[in-house]
Amino acid sequence: LEKGKKIDVVVFDKTGTLTEGKPRVTDAVSCAENFTIELVLLLSASLEKLSEHPLAQAVVSAAQEKHGALQEVHEFENLAGRGVRGRIGNDLLLVGSGRLMREFGISTEVCKQKMEELENQAKTVIAVSQNKKIIGIIAIADTLKEGAKEAMEKLHRAHIETVMITGDNERTAQAIAKEAGIQKVFAQVLPQDKAEKIKTLQREGLKVAFVGDGINDAPALVQADLGIAIGTGTDIAIEAGNIVLVKGHPLKVVEALALARITFRTIKQNMFWAFFYNIAALPLAAFGL
Repeated sequence: LEKGKKIDVVVFDKTGTLTEGKPRVTDAVSCAENFTIELVLLLSASLEKLSEHPLAQAVVSAAQEKHGALQEVHEFENLAGRGVRGRIGNDLLLVGSGRLMREFGISTEVCKQKMEELENQAKTVIAVSQNKKIIGIIAIADTLKEGAKEAMEKLHRAHIETVMITGDNERTAQAIAKEAGIQKVFAQVLPQDKAEKIKTLQREGLKVAFVGDGINDAPALVQADLGIAIGTGTDIAIEAGNIVLVKGHPLKVVEALALARITFRTIKQNMFWAFFYNIAALPLAAFGL
């Protein structure tokens, strides 16, 4: 809104911004013999306990509720935006997106139909493999924040386009976007690539606002013409934002943009009356009137 330029597009990060940021495991499926659903959850949670990602914490919570103690992990590695890997005993395990499995040459064909079914329900599906063989999948759902759909409708009425950016695959992302009423989706975006997506929109001549709350949202908040940080998010995101919303409600984004326009209009009105008064008063003062 600097210099009175109107925002054309508002880009929303998904987790913690459009959604509650409190994901939960809804489904667990075994895809291999000798691997029960309980074992799939236990192995994946043993790795995920070393990750700080909200989805990882959901897996850990689900496993601990049913199975208690997790197993010891060696050679743990966090693969940003894709998943995690590590060793339990002599076995190499991977837990993460379908993209991660493909990256390591692991086929998910045996669970493909079930994965697609869960993704069409707006659930994020993570795969679990052991020694380069898929052993199961876990579906995680995160609830849309109250008022998210209403916020999108109000932005559309103001002729502002809405975009969602997420690391989820295209099918899941489209299902969530449809539920929220969002017009455009950037799916399977790695954390470090969010700022580049903002640049892509800017190269089209659009003025872009970005709304986010996480550590990996900071570069995009800085790159955007207007960075809106969720006050319930991380300190680094708050530092990077031009506007900080004390409450994480999506409707507050609409209010912030409306308030900014009203403020700028008031400034212009005040400038007009100040100049008008001086133009009228200076000649009168010159003649001693």
